[in-house]
Amino acid sequence: MIRLSSIIEIFETDFLAQYGDRLRSGQRQALAAMKRCRTALSPGMQAQCVACDEQRFVPHSCGHRACPHCQHHESQQWLERQLQRQVPADYFLLTFTLPAEFRALAWHHQRILYDLLIQCAWTTLRTFSQNDKQLQGVPGAIAVLHTHSRRLDYHPHVHLAMPAAAIDPKARLWRTKTAKGQSAYLFNHKALAKVFRARMLEAITQAGLPLPPRHPEKWVVDCKAVGSGEKALVYLGRYLYRGVLQEKDILACKDGDVTFRYQNSKTRRMERRTLSGPDFLWLLLRHVLPKGFRRARNFGFLHANSKRLIQLLQLLLKVNLSRAAAWIKSRPPLTCPCCGSVMKIIRTGIMPPRIGACPPTNALAGAKLM
Repeated sequence: MIRLSSIIEIFETDFLAQYGDRLRSGQRQALAAMKRCRTALSPGMQAQCVACDEQRFVPHSCGHRACPHCQHHESQQWLERQLQRQVPADYFLLTFTLPAEFRALAWHHQRILYDLLIQCAWTTLRTFSQNDKQLQGVPGAIAVLHTHSRRLDYHPHVHLAMPAAAIDPKARLWRTKTAKGQSAYLFNHKALAKVFRARMLEAITQAGLPLPPRHPEKWVVDCKAVGSGEKALVYLGRYLYRGVLQEKDILACKDGDVTFRYQNSKTRRMERRTLSGPDFLWLLLRHVLPKGFRRARNFGFLHANSKRLIQLLQLLLKVNLSRAAAWIKSRPPLTCPCCGSVMKIIRTGIMPPRIGACPPTNALAGAKLM
């Protein structure tokens, strides 16, 4: 497997010379973090086997949410929280896409446009739910912002996993929407697109940002049924914390170029894309979000503040949450290379030795590099 840190090490100088003037502080921090992630440059941990007392020195992960190495456990925790909020209803995955003409505006005003994209998508769904004859109430939704296409081009859009259900707070009623035909149905995607377009244009104008001179009359909103919702939530959690490209999909790094694979969304076939090393790094760093920006948000009765309400609904509706546990993967333990037993961390934050200096005897006594 080709490590992203090794690619950064090779092409960092050329990349900074070519794209350094475009980098923002958050992108520079992401580049530095991924460069030293789990390498000899990163701080380390000292692990000890519980059976044979073997000791090992384990490099720390950088913990950056754009790093493909890190925060797998955090992704699993997020997925577990969402699965614990499931309700008995048909789930739908809705995708609200910002047209290509607005991408330049979104790039230069990321924090504003990303927030408007998420908020306008949610308010559109809330309005449709309140006006729907079967629902007539406040829905719940889980929104996740994506800024990339499968080819990793800049393509801002937001996914919302939404059950076809709503709560009427005044009448204290729980309502679900049932399919009249053979396939499940939530809302008309063309009507959603019209309302979403109007809300976004109004919100951008109120934010004091200029609209593009030309923009399409028809926008794109996709709405598809996803059954009980587990697979959709797993998909949304896949890119939540771990960057936009897994290292196993990096196929080659030679002759100044990097080749990676991706799945074509139309043909479902795996395809390859080759870029120069600096262009490849720029492709990844374009998707680093502004510092502190929350990619995932919960709305309506699926908000974190509605935990007691969800528990009451699950109790009254007799929801079986044991099925959701099948999607949760436990954190793999660190095992001893000598006997295979579990190793426990006995010390953290051990700084790497300076070049030409010997490590302190009390810091890595009996430890080895893995």
